[in-house]
Amino acid sequence: MGRPNVVVAVSAAEAEQLRSIAPSRSLPHSLVRRARIVLMSAEGIANQIIAERCGVSVPTISHWRRCWRERGIAGLHGELRPGRPRTYGDEAVAELIGKVLHSRPAAATHWSVRAMAAHTGISKSTVARYFALFGLQPHRSKSFKLSTDPFFVEKVRDVAGLYLNPPDKALVLCVDEKSQIQALERTQPVLPMGLGYVEGVTHDYYRHGTTTLFAALNVLDGHVITQCKPRHRHQEFLAFLNPPRPQYPGRTGTAPNRRQLCDAQASAGQSLARPPSALSPPLHPHLCQLAQPGGTLVRAH
Repeated sequence: MGRPNVVVAVSAAEAEQLRSIAPSRSLPHSLVRRARIVLMSAEGIANQIIAERCGVSVPTISHWRRCWRERGIAGLHGELRPGRPRTYGDEAVAELIGKVLHSRPAAATHWSVRAMAAHTGISKSTVARYFALFGLQPHRSKSFKLSTDPFFVEKVRDVAGLYLNPPDKALVLCVDEKSQIQALERTQPVLPMGLGYVEGVTHDYYRHGTTTLFAALNVLDGHVITQCKPRHRHQEFLAFLNPPRPQYPGRTGTAPNRRQLCDAQASAGQSLARPPSALSPPLHPHLCQLAQPGGTLVRAH
């Protein structure tokens, strides 16, 4: 016969906690199994029977009974296993990160994993792990542009408000243009794609000038209005802003009497608000000059 089991004492509050853990399907299975072990031990069930029901060995039952007696609920979570000590301390890691962020190699534009490994004497796999851990990507860059307009915030709020809370009975159009689109023609017919080979095109081509695409997105229903113009001037943009009536089917009645523009086409001193008669019908302009291309047009009926 083995040694008699030491009684496992479980208070009412602890039993309630264990009963909430034991049937859980979201908690780690190891924690759920340990809670069941303690509950069955508190009921006086023999270790051999508990081991058979939980699928563990008898020494495992004894181990978690002892952890419960010593630390209670906290003892069921276990402890971090000891392992090999860290090869590089916090100071070495901080020095590596500082060099990546605040210095450059002698003959390159940025640090690579291998260059930093050779410089610091740390293996390249370890350097790669530190790069991934701290989100370092020296080889990448992202472009940005800060507006110098002192009223940029107010204008952004004004434009964003058109989408979030447009005027009553207004047609909100998001307008943009793509210039310098090359009209190219290959010197020989395209070879169609087939089984085992991809589509083939000649490397040379004929150029037929360029075109400019103007497009407006109706924010309400997703309808897109497009026009291609041969030149890229404010006159073409004004012509695009005066589409024929069939562009707006079902809109008969009084013509629009107010437009709100955010223009990136007004260049070389040309403003869409001057003269107002350039648009039909005459507008009461609220012009927002933005740094980025594109804009917003509002037709209030």
